[in-house]
Amino acid sequence: MIELKHNQLVVRFPDVHPKASMRLEFQRTLRIPDDGKQYPLPPGLGRFTVLHVDDHAARVPGRWIEHGGVMLPMYQSEAMWINFHGQYPFALKVSAGKINAVTGKAFETELRRHPQDYLVVPNQPWLDGYCVEKGVIRQFVAMPLGSGYSAEEQLTGEAEFGGVQIVAHPMKRMAYERLFGSVIAAEPRVMSTGLFSMTLATTGASARPDMGIGAGGRMRQEIFEDRFDLDDWELGHSSRCFVHIANSLVWRAITGESPPTPPPTAREYAAAELPWFDYYAEGEKALDGSGLLQKVKSVFQLGKEKGDAPLPENEPVQVEQVVALRKDLTRHQVREGTF
Repeated sequence: MIELKHNQLVVRFPDVHPKASMRLEFQRTLRIPDDGKQYPLPPGLGRFTVLHVDDHAARVPGRWIEHGGVMLPMYQSEAMWINFHGQYPFALKVSAGKINAVTGKAFETELRRHPQDYLVVPNQPWLDGYCVEKGVIRQFVAMPLGSGYSAEEQLTGEAEFGGVQIVAHPMKRMAYERLFGSVIAAEPRVMSTGLFSMTLATTGASARPDMGIGAGGRMRQEIFEDRFDLDDWELGHSSRCFVHIANSLVWRAITGESPPTPPPTAREYAAAELPWFDYYAEGEKALDGSGLLQKVKSVFQLGKEKGDAPLPENEPVQVEQVVALRKDLTRHQVREGTF
């Protein structure tokens, strides 16, 4: 089952194993420039507020009630990343507008190995966007559903779903007990939101309540290959959640709560000489990336074709300070010398 606690999705399978649990959180972040360059990992700027759709049934679109799940607010052209916590292994499928973020194929609940269409948590500590090449993602960027910018609209020709869809499969109890201790958690990648103050006028807005996810700038990030057997996963046990994305400027009309403060721009962050991040995991193999997702045009590229300017503050920035985050899967192993 999936529960909502403290703006996190908590996934638990106590009938599989008492330790079978993990948490997901949706982090606000900098939108990196969509300029063809590859950028390191931007920081986390705090969790998005996440609420139950059913608690606001009278004010949300009817299809949101049909899909159930939760909702969070994003400004037009705002970026996000998804953070994963937990020690128990999960096979996690992430889709945006029912387009798989790893393969670019249509949404399925079943796990596919060739090509791999899921993440392995906690080996995969986070996800910032669509996997377009080996070691490269395009950042998740919120755009109005129906504007043509989302990956969903480009690949299907329809603006039907929007939002983000999560499906989680736990590892089988027998497999976990056989492999226990082989998986270690990632180091955190979070910084405070209290460093900036911005005005609402710095971001675009849309009157439509629901948002889709377009492809933003290029970022260095590996999506790791599953090193377990497919049979290690509980294919008959899964939980899923539909995460609706509400336009921040209509968030108050839906919930009665004020929208969040817009995040800083990449230029402001770089000017403050604050750190970016680079992640390296010893022993992990990266997936090659999706040919389908390579064909998706970025928000900037599509806007240029349309004669539109959908991304304010898109100028390149010079990254000066990069903090290395390293996960060495062999760091607890005792070296055997000569006897």
